[in-house]
Amino acid sequence: MPELIDGPATTTKDIGPPGVPRRGRQLSLLGGALLVDSTEASLVGGLFPLIRQSLGISLGALGVLTAASKIVGVFTGPFWVWAAQRWSRKGVLVLATGLWGVWGVAAGFSQNFAQLLVLYTILAAGYAAAHPVITEIIGDLFDSSSRGRAVGLVYGAVALVSAVIGPLKGQLAGVDDGWRWGLWGIGAFNIALGCGIWLWFRDPGRGAAERQLADLGQEARAAHATKVTWSQAVALFRVRSLSILLVSRLLSGHLLISTFGVVYLVDVFGFSTQVASVVLLPMGIGYFLGTLLGGFAADWAARRSPRYGLVAVLQGAQFAFAVTAFFGTQIEYDGIALFAVFFGLMGMAQGINPPVNRPMVMAVTPPEQRAAAFAIYVSVFEAIAWAAFSLGAGFLGDVVGLRPVFLWVLVILMLVNGAVLTLLYRPYAQDVARVQGELDRRRSQALGAG
Repeated sequence: MPELIDGPATTTKDIGPPGVPRRGRQLSLLGGALLVDSTEASLVGGLFPLIRQSLGISLGALGVLTAASKIVGVFTGPFWVWAAQRWSRKGVLVLATGLWGVWGVAAGFSQNFAQLLVLYTILAAGYAAAHPVITEIIGDLFDSSSRGRAVGLVYGAVALVSAVIGPLKGQLAGVDDGWRWGLWGIGAFNIALGCGIWLWFRDPGRGAAERQLADLGQEARAAHATKVTWSQAVALFRVRSLSILLVSRLLSGHLLISTFGVVYLVDVFGFSTQVASVVLLPMGIGYFLGTLLGGFAADWAARRSPRYGLVAVLQGAQFAFAVTAFFGTQIEYDGIALFAVFFGLMGMAQGINPPVNRPMVMAVTPPEQRAAAFAIYVSVFEAIAWAAFSLGAGFLGDVVGLRPVFLWVLVILMLVNGAVLTLLYRPYAQDVARVQGELDRRRSQALGAG
């Protein structure tokens, strides 16, 4: 939004809070933490046919594993946000998204499903810190005119790297106990990343990128931004735009594709795990392109229509995913090639979301409440949606097959999701204006006190 969100045309290299050096390196470290979380989630889904054979479990077990890993985040995600406010965001990242990788190594030694479930759930409990804390920090590294592109860059880079290693993970199917090696590798990389964050990451401080607060210094910003209490966190539900975005998150059926996509191609169309894993590469590349497209489309749409542009881009992404999901999952093709094309298009439609919805959440919440907002948005609502879809797909897939499940969740529910976002057109601009007014008031108070 030109008057509320966007500023002059700039690049992420040019913009940023004064005194925050090497933002590219900070963004790379944050992206690495998100990569581990993303890779861990896709590893179990991509290699589940091997886990199923190795441990003698049913398709429903994949739903249980995924649901447990998401449900635990409902509790630990807000805890990590609380710890980051009272301890330090850097310390939380080092522990929860770094050294916590020891549980991934332990999970690789599981001898039965119960052991794998417990250790994998503990591993996910730490990774739940990644999205709310990291997204909050990105909001403090980049100002409102470049957040969409910054979020798109980091999510896109994560998707691109995941796309490259996705087929490689699939090749673990040809190795004895390949899924174990995958968990050991992720755990080891996780620990190394934690050491890297400890050595090189520098926290810019909350509110460092807001135009009203950037030149005040960290102490002045902290003096005018109290720590979030439970009552303030509950009050976030009264922000109309955020409430609508939360409902939309519950309807985000596209979350299912990353967990069950490979299994779907194996069970429904009869591909081997190694062949089906090929679609992870175009899907990841599509997601990467979608994040870049989403960032630039959001900036362009906001300039063209300050009140409705961002909402229209987000809404269009849901409809586009539903259409491509129908052609990519409900029609049988000869060979894997056309499936790969449509999985790539699904990835592109899905990739548009983060560089649009994350900056929208930032725009309707003040700096000190953003971590709590993202904990609710990702760790609670997204986790509930992911758990529900995964459990439903796992158990219903055993009963009626995955094909009708994918039709209802990836196609019909996503059309409903797009329709629900129509409710955002009225309140979004008002909520952004409210936050900007609060930041202007803080600046006036800080300068007056000085």
